[in-house]
Amino acid sequence: MANTYKNIIFDLGGVLLQIDAQRSIQAFRELGMPEMIRPGGWGYNHPVFLEMEAGKLSDEQFRTGIQELLPQPVSNETIDNAWCAMILEYFPERIELVRRLSANYRVFLFSNTNAIHIRHFQGLFKRTFQHELSELFEKDYYSSEIGLRKPDPASFDFVLNDAGLKAEETLFVDDSDANIESAKKTGMNTIWLTPESDLLSFF
Repeated sequence: MANTYKNIIFDLGGVLLQIDAQRSIQAFRELGMPEMIRPGGWGYNHPVFLEMEAGKLSDEQFRTGIQELLPQPVSNETIDNAWCAMILEYFPERIELVRRLSANYRVFLFSNTNAIHIRHFQGLFKRTFQHELSELFEKDYYSSEIGLRKPDPASFDFVLNDAGLKAEETLFVDDSDANIESAKKTGMNTIWLTPESDLLSFF
């Protein structure tokens, strides 16, 4: 890895944490929800999901929005379980990589996510590794908490400014091409992690 890098920003889902969006799509489909993903590719078909990830809705407002998309009432637990069905297990070798890198670089997390998912994957991390996810990073940034989602360029500017990072000294790792292209415009170096990529080989 280039010696000019001083900072690394990791995405979470698809990079450090295994996710399968089809599991949530199927779970909501079984509850009678219309297709939640736009035809032709990844992207939410209903604003309630985007507003939740941008921090514009409380948990209760999100659940109410979901109820309005379903043909019959369901419990809050059922909604949360369907929404979190996409979250699988962490990549242990990648978690260990972050630990090693943090000895020589300033390491951060930046994820498009929401309060319900945060509680779920933070709990999963603590049960798996016996310490908090946030302890891996100098700071973790979540779209619902900063009010900005990737690939909005303003979201990257926020993280860089808040952490006091220079873009040209920062490496950004994400599994979304759209996020990578937007990050490049800030001047950051990037790694687009595809399903075929071996993250460890980049370092």
